Amino acid sequence: MLEVDRQSELGDFLKNRRARILPAHVGLPEHGRRRTPGLRRAEVAMLAGVSVDWYTYLEQGRDIQVSIQVLESIARVLQLDEFERKHLFVLAHCQLPPYIHPPQLQVSDTVQRFLDQLGHAPACAIDPKLNVLSWNKAFSVVYGDYSYLNEQDRNLLWRTFTSTEFIALKGSQWKEHALRLVAQFRARYARFIEDPWYTDFVMNLQKVSEPFRELWELHEVLDAPEGRKIILHPLVKELAFEHISFQSLDAPDIQILVNIALPKFDTARKLAILIDQK
Repeated sequence: MLEVDRQSELGDFLKNRRARILPAHVGLPEHGRRRTPGLRRAEVAMLAGVSVDWYTYLEQGRDIQVSIQVLESIARVLQLDEFERKHLFVLAHCQLPPYIHPPQLQVSDTVQRFLDQLGHAPACAIDPKLNVLSWNKAFSVVYGDYSYLNEQDRNLLWRTFTSTEFIALKGSQWKEHALRLVAQFRARYARFIEDPWYTDFVMNLQKVSEPFRELWELHEVLDAPEGRKIILHPLVKELAFEHISFQSLDAPDIQILVNIALPKFDTARKLAILIDQK
């Protein structure tokens, strides 16, 4: 029953968006008055490269299979924006579409102000490749000042396997963290598999880190937050955090990671001391 509802919703969405597109919008001539606004089904089918009957079945909510290529063609014909395109894929495939262009990776002033105003909560903004794009003062006092790192070393996965300082911070939890992060990266990688950056990055990290190579060959996939963790800071010893992550609507390709101090090990007081000394 749920599947029928999903297909009906997909059909209604396609009909609604088809009604917005005039023939002139897609380079077609007008042929007299139309009883209904927008493109005809036959016109959408022709421009998308599918049969009229097949497209009609799709709008009627019938149980038919739709390939990624056809969905992309329909999205192009109906001139869907990025949010509408994602909605189309979720309705048709129950998952987000693959990226067709590099995501927006600029951290806005609003996001940076948000990070700064978190005070004693270490926080950063990352892109889909796990590159740290921006951070606050609390993040620097716990994980090190990323402003002194080059672009490669600012990558969370690269730093996890190549930084002795970061490995020391994680202590006995390093292996669990490393496995989780590799699984998260592989889950993201599936959406960017056409991007040569990923192939080069994985190959280079495999060359310099045998532990990464072993974990990568496990093919574990995970897209879940880290949860609670302990950091072994060189100055104040143990710090305990709860981890949450979310995305901003104005930059959906950027993920914001926030560490919230837990009462354990007097973490909040220790953080305040570290921040005041910086």
